[in-house]
Amino acid sequence: MSHVSLGLPRVGAPGEAVVDEDDPGRATGPLRDTFGRVATDLRISLTDRCNLRCTYCMPAEGLDWLPADELLTLAELTRLMRIAVMDLGIREIRFTGGEPLLRRDLPEIIAAAAALEPRPELALTTNGLGLARKAPALAAAGLNRVNVSLDSIDRAEYAEITRRDRLQDVLDGMAAAHDAGLRPVKVNAVLKPNLNAADAPKLLQYCLDHGYELRIIEQMPLDAGHDWQRSTMITAAQTRAVLGEKFALTKATEPRGAAPAQRWLVDGGPATVGIIASVSEPFCGDCDRTRLTADGQLRNCLFAREESDLRALLRGGATDDQIARRWRASMWAKRAGHGIDDPGFHQPDRPMSAIGG
Repeated sequence: MSHVSLGLPRVGAPGEAVVDEDDPGRATGPLRDTFGRVATDLRISLTDRCNLRCTYCMPAEGLDWLPADELLTLAELTRLMRIAVMDLGIREIRFTGGEPLLRRDLPEIIAAAAALEPRPELALTTNGLGLARKAPALAAAGLNRVNVSLDSIDRAEYAEITRRDRLQDVLDGMAAAHDAGLRPVKVNAVLKPNLNAADAPKLLQYCLDHGYELRIIEQMPLDAGHDWQRSTMITAAQTRAVLGEKFALTKATEPRGAAPAQRWLVDGGPATVGIIASVSEPFCGDCDRTRLTADGQLRNCLFAREESDLRALLRGGATDDQIARRWRASMWAKRAGHGIDDPGFHQPDRPMSAIGG
């Protein structure tokens, strides 16, 4: 999309963003970019720390964690969420990590988000460790649902992938979340060749038996070691073929919208499985996300190599309007796509654990 700027705000329809293309920070209305996408989904990483060491994410010895004083505080998070919801039109907030359950003030963070008007939909992505004892408190604080990372229900495979023998803790956490009303419980899985890919039908059957919704995600170039190779990635087409050996998959007909997962009816439905093909079948044109790292850096794309420092504004005495202007300018600069297939693509310096899922 090309633009001809006259130095004046563009007049939009009611409820539409109005943007001065020479100074996008002066916009009003929703968070809009130059391709017409509107961000309504905020992903907030609460910590870069994790108590697993998944082979496709980080080394066995872990990483150098952010110092505690660099993390956003409860008060800072509350202020940014208020600006996002009340001034920028955010309607959904997902808390991620690292492992967000490691934040002791997680219930307070969720309660602060739930108290906003209009109230956003609140979700949590977790590895499930500790969820069994924390699910009731999170539900009471206002959390709506959870996504739990689980790549295999085979104990040996799970331990090999995560470098931790904690499968039963995760299964107990999923059951507790379901019982606490955090539904639907969604299960996020990444498939690896010669490891858990062939057992994907068993994982899907487990989810069907327990009323969970499985989401299989293509491995993306976001590992700490920068060892990702497209040639060793299980693609969406391969995933469908593996699942198709046991189940009949039919593409769901309802509009997908901005959802990252393409849903497939399992054996005619109503149960579904979602496949997130970020690499082989990208959906950047419908992206509605904006991202905040645990240390207060704003990212307009998961694969962005540039960040906007909101923490410095917070701690430097900036007004809400100044923060909102910076946020709008960042989203206005969002690129058309992640560019994984471009010859000049470079993986972000930060791994997924530091960006937030």
